[in-house]
Amino acid sequence: MDKKLQNNVAVVTGAAKGIGLAIAQRLARDGAKLVLADLDESGLGQAAAHLSKEFGAEVAHHAGDLSDQATAEKAINLATERFGKLDILVNNAGGGIIKAFTEQTPETLRTTIDRNLWTVLWCSWYAVPKMRTQKYGRIINLGADSVRNGLWDHAAYNAAKGGVHGLTTGLAREFALDGITINTVAACAVNTPQMEAITKRDPALAAKFVSVIPMGRPAEMEEVASMVSYLASAEASFVTGQVISVNGGSTML
Repeated sequence: MDKKLQNNVAVVTGAAKGIGLAIAQRLARDGAKLVLADLDESGLGQAAAHLSKEFGAEVAHHAGDLSDQATAEKAINLATERFGKLDILVNNAGGGIIKAFTEQTPETLRTTIDRNLWTVLWCSWYAVPKMRTQKYGRIINLGADSVRNGLWDHAAYNAAKGGVHGLTTGLAREFALDGITINTVAACAVNTPQMEAITKRDPALAAKFVSVIPMGRPAEMEEVASMVSYLASAEASFVTGQVISVNGGSTML
């Protein structure tokens, strides 16, 4: 098995379940040492135990709200404290409150921005200086294909994820000479527990989300993780500032 991330240290946020856990599994399979971060302390413990048993990975974890500056700092610092360096940051933590814009409340709007934008800002802010010092780093953000296609009920979510897309290009240019690449993986609907919940709550809405995908199905979590793995590797050394869609053709070019 190709261990292309052997001796790399990666922080994966939102890693207790769903896409984040799928990404952590892929990076562990590729040989990375991992720091997992999430709100779900119990889920983190289970994920860490699974990755250690299944892949022999060295895993540390930190629970807390990553939209809080101090929590993000602790999660990023754990990489260097435990493993001596930080090579890869995967900003996956998020989760939008998907509903019509006029049905949003001030609280749901703030929560959506906090989960999807502030988590990325704070974690990146603490990660970049560490990567800059060692003249190497990979930051991979999880964006959203809905930013490009204006998906139903996604306006607030798109406001946050659009900020992530913009942060990607700005950081990529700013640190292009420091050996750091910054990219975003923008997925369409993905077979996650959240998607399953939407399907049960509103099957017609879930069907609309899938209707814009020419391949006629949501992405699998492993398909998203595969792109993250590539961007996290040395192979992607000349790819930066890109928003790369994993979307079954729901937007093109």
